[in-house]
Amino acid sequence: MKYGKKIAVATVAALTVLSLAGCATGKGDTPAGGGDKPAAKDMTIDLVSKGFQHQFWQAVKKGAEEKGKELGVKINFEGPGSETEIEKQLQMLQSSIDRKPSAIAYAALDPEACIPALDAAASANIPVAYFDAPCNSEVGKTLAATDSKVAGALAAEHMAELIGGKGDVAIVAHSQINSTGVERRDGFVDKIKADYPDIKIVDIQYGDGDHLKSADITKSMLNAHPDLKGIYATNEGSAVGVANALSELGKTSKDITAIGFDSGAAQIDAIKGGVLAGAITQDPIGIGKTVVQAAYDLANGKSVEKFYDTGSYWYDATNLDDPKISAVLYQ
Repeated sequence: MKYGKKIAVATVAALTVLSLAGCATGKGDTPAGGGDKPAAKDMTIDLVSKGFQHQFWQAVKKGAEEKGKELGVKINFEGPGSETEIEKQLQMLQSSIDRKPSAIAYAALDPEACIPALDAAASANIPVAYFDAPCNSEVGKTLAATDSKVAGALAAEHMAELIGGKGDVAIVAHSQINSTGVERRDGFVDKIKADYPDIKIVDIQYGDGDHLKSADITKSMLNAHPDLKGIYATNEGSAVGVANALSELGKTSKDITAIGFDSGAAQIDAIKGGVLAGAITQDPIGIGKTVVQAAYDLANGKSVEKFYDTGSYWYDATNLDDPKISAVLYQ
């Protein structure tokens, strides 16, 4: 089952998503695998993340550990230092398989490179749940993530509103390989093309989620397109890079409308300071909680949903203190 291509879900109400993210469980009692069910106190769930340095992944870790404590299971969380370190992440995944935990939760940096390792997990009878971005393998039985195309479209709607429905815009994306980068980009592009004929996307470049590289890309875009009205950045590192570049150039949201993705202290400060116009946030704590619950259910022979959409939300300086928004921001 290739999740990135085959799963389509409707957007759910924010309160429903927040409730699901906090306590999502599989429905029904159909066993997902054979063998004895481990007692909770003897269970270990390994999470192999796409990264470790961004505050987003630390928030996922927090949610995973909170749910692990609630369920009485041990949580091991790790990820490479950078989201470009595919080989490092695959080594971490193989090490987890060698440890034979009760279940593995995995977020794929490269949806194809992970297939052989997950075949090994299946051979070892280790259940696998995906979070944030899936592998193109049927070994993983569920995905807990933001619907990234819906989130990208939400960013496009706010961009169009803020620039008056016309003008040139550009995208600083974090990946053209893993599903979050591709789908957040495509959700934005498709929405602009479908609904806003007077907006033209003049440039798309990839900074690997690195704030230094993303800052350099932003400066080159502004040099190449002096009439640029908007920039959309697809993850935390990309958004921080865009904000840093604009600050260095003495520009604010009054000069160019820049929209980010995720949150984190630096991005929130840039919004408060008027450098970024706003951003799309996910619910990383909810993602961590949801995937641990799903992995726990799989390890105990219970069925799970194929996809848990943990939601996406627009925030800017006007609603940062709204309880519904502050609950899904991380710093």
